[in-house]
Amino acid sequence: MNTRRETMLLPANRTFAAFSLACAFLLNLFPWGQLPLAPDFVALALVFWSLREPQMVGIGVAFALGLLMDIHSAALLGEHALAYSLVSYGAISLHRRLAWFGALGRMLHLLPLFLLAQVTTLIIRMVLGAEFPGWVYFVPSLAAAALWAPTEWLLLAPQRRPVERDETRPL
Repeated sequence: MNTRRETMLLPANRTFAAFSLACAFLLNLFPWGQLPLAPDFVALALVFWSLREPQMVGIGVAFALGLLMDIHSAALLGEHALAYSLVSYGAISLHRRLAWFGALGRMLHLLPLFLLAQVTTLIIRMVLGAEFPGWVYFVPSLAAAALWAPTEWLLLAPQRRPVERDETRPL
């Protein structure tokens, strides 16, 4: 007898997905988005939606949000767009595999995706003449991976509904 209470997920709402991506973008716009310990909230939301709904939020949405981040941060146009597109592609590639893992396994599988986004922007900046910022530059990827479980819980909340047990039904 399984005593664990499971929930069924409702279909994802496009409006909620757009709202969560807009909120993630706003979180990156706030001043703490530039702190060395703050994760890239847009990358975090993009990975979540690319994993859960790859047909709804894919590489095109990632590219558009990347262009907006480039405009906001006055970076080379296309820097974040390339990084977010690669991260979205990686998440779409992993979306079937990650269903088999628990929270820690998903976190460890997604850490390289968050690192990929940072390494991509770092390589572009270093090619253009910037100095290596040090290893603390990669801390936001660790923070994003650590925030994966709460992010997943929060963004799945509107889709959850309790399983209605019918004792008269044989299945």
